[in-house]
Amino acid sequence: MGELKARLSGFLRRVKAGEEVLVTERGRPIARIVRVAGPAEAESRVADLAAGGLVRLGTGRLGRGFWDAPRPADPEGRALAGLLAERAEGR
Repeated sequence: MGELKARLSGFLRRVKAGEEVLVTERGRPIARIVRVAGPAEAESRVADLAAGGLVRLGTGRLGRGFWDAPRPADPEGRALAGLLAERAEGR
């Protein structure tokens, strides 16, 4: 960790260039520093997922009657249970 403090600007230059920096303390990994993806990279990633058939891009508009359509049945309340679990975890 001392080396990170002493050479932070150099490590940040490497991260900007696309490298990943693993931060360790006494030989144990404690953090990873990675470059934040910009909007263009995120759009490119979504386009790749769409090309691979993993996602379907929306048109930006909901169809007529969307809000009037019947909701799927959930007699066991799994959707609500999942939502409440995520809230309890702070997500």
